[in-house]
Amino acid sequence: MRRIVLALAAALALAPTHVALAADPIGMTSGFYVDPYSNPANWVRNNGSDGRAQRIQAAIASKPMARWFGSWSGDITSAVSSFVGAADAADKLPVLVAYNIPGRDACGGHSGGGAGSPEAYRTWISGFAAGLGNRPAIVILEPDSLADFNCMSSSAIATRNGMIRYATEQLRDRATNTWAYLDSGNARWVPANTMAGRLDSAGLRNIHGFAINVSNYYTTSETAAYGNSVRSSLPGYQKPFIIDTSRNGNGSNGEWCNPAGRRIGSTAQTGGGAEMLVWAKIPGDSDGSCGIGAGIPAGQFSPDLAIRLIDGR
Repeated sequence: MRRIVLALAAALALAPTHVALAADPIGMTSGFYVDPYSNPANWVRNNGSDGRAQRIQAAIASKPMARWFGSWSGDITSAVSSFVGAADAADKLPVLVAYNIPGRDACGGHSGGGAGSPEAYRTWISGFAAGLGNRPAIVILEPDSLADFNCMSSSAIATRNGMIRYATEQLRDRATNTWAYLDSGNARWVPANTMAGRLDSAGLRNIHGFAINVSNYYTTSETAAYGNSVRSSLPGYQKPFIIDTSRNGNGSNGEWCNPAGRRIGSTAQTGGGAEMLVWAKIPGDSDGSCGIGAGIPAGQFSPDLAIRLIDGR
């Protein structure tokens, strides 16, 4: 033990001052956190007499999944701190999604919004990181933000990259027991070598890894192959990746907005073709007023969409 302590002290003495000591939030906890206030859990609690409630509880609401944070979250430091504090008290690992980049969903449009300015975003993400503190957590950073470039000007892309780099620095420096993953789109959106360059430019070196397939449907095997290609294309280093499996049980039919015939996928676990499989998108939450979710705004839970994902129809 003394040799380990001395070696650690020597390593810290030689390390650059801006580099935080790597943590292992998986080893610090006893499994993934089940959010008792997720949209599906809230719906079940409020609709216990509905014939669909028992199935939604068993297949979805009782499973670990992420909580998304954005402008709707109120005071962001308090909101994040409350969530990770509850998970920490239960000795479980929470998954959070930071989703507030200005100009969000530039091409898709259904989930548009975000902070009002780069300055407002920097204040928000700084508060987000402060809310995490030294408690163990997994954070997925800004879904679609690096894949959704084809509707943006070069100056807008540069501004976005600057905001994301700042976010990675805040998470690196202020959330010492968090593994953060920068979103990298999905397996058929951006070529792997292009995405590797975008990740590097946006600060991937500052954080633990990258996330793939958030809110999408591509199979775990196809997504893992893409992730390995991205990782091998990074310039002189490699990073682990995680996969969103919340709705990929039947793979993709080529549609992205509430397509029919999809199914929930593998529940949260370590390994499985990636560092982790997680449910980032909440099964049953609409992608927007489109597909089989016509009339249901993005982010709103629908028991009909949930049952369709359970049945694969």
